[in-house]
Amino acid sequence: MILKEGIPRHTQISNWLRAQIDRGEFKADDKLPSENELAKKFDVSRVTIRRALQSLEGESIIYRCQGLGSFVSENRATHNLIRLTDFNEDMIRAGLTPSSQVKKFEMTEAQEWLAAQLQLDEGCKVLQIDRLRFANGEPIAYDCTWLPVFYGQLLNEEALEDSTIYKILEKEYNIPVTKGSYRMSAEVADEQMAAELNVPVNTPLFLIDRLSYTLGGKPLYYQKRFYRNDRVIYEMTLERSSGNNSHGEEMPLKEFSPVFKS
Repeated sequence: MILKEGIPRHTQISNWLRAQIDRGEFKADDKLPSENELAKKFDVSRVTIRRALQSLEGESIIYRCQGLGSFVSENRATHNLIRLTDFNEDMIRAGLTPSSQVKKFEMTEAQEWLAAQLQLDEGCKVLQIDRLRFANGEPIAYDCTWLPVFYGQLLNEEALEDSTIYKILEKEYNIPVTKGSYRMSAEVADEQMAAELNVPVNTPLFLIDRLSYTLGGKPLYYQKRFYRNDRVIYEMTLERSSGNNSHGEEMPLKEFSPVFKS
């Protein structure tokens, strides 16, 4: 691999290692090449290699043992919901290969409930995108997403098979997702959802309603994601302030993470 100009070297190296792990070149608990071996391979310093490994360790893709080296974490990892990420990023952090199939890509009229979310007038045109989301080739979630026409016109159906709304709007049009609000609840699979997700009718599903915003607090898109509950659970970590053991003290949310099960 030849490192490119303009991109931090440690980022390129961590991306290369991540890709090797995703392809199965390194499996759970396999030892990675040593810092010296990697430094020689990429013709960089050990400090650069160390930064690349620290990045992977921070994403729970690898773990490091003092005096022994770096090893691949098992194929069940978490990502931090407190940070804004897209589906592909979530899957990659979990050690899974993401893919999508667009099931619907068409203009429709915003009903009252949707218009209120997107701060539009009822009946305004919006782009609806339905996608079946896969992890390692198996269905894991079904997304229904609605965007105002101003943003929806920037997307095309073919690109969304491989990319995400996040990436297209941010990277190609410099329209960032600046914040998001979430609501989590339970649903049961109707006949259509059961067929798409390959589960029996009335199977419990985990529903995440998500409203994403861009600059100026403008709603960018509203999304409903139905997760198979046999493939994802959520873990929460609360942290009490050190030195304060008073009962009833509010404990800030340290981490709220989905764990994807292979």
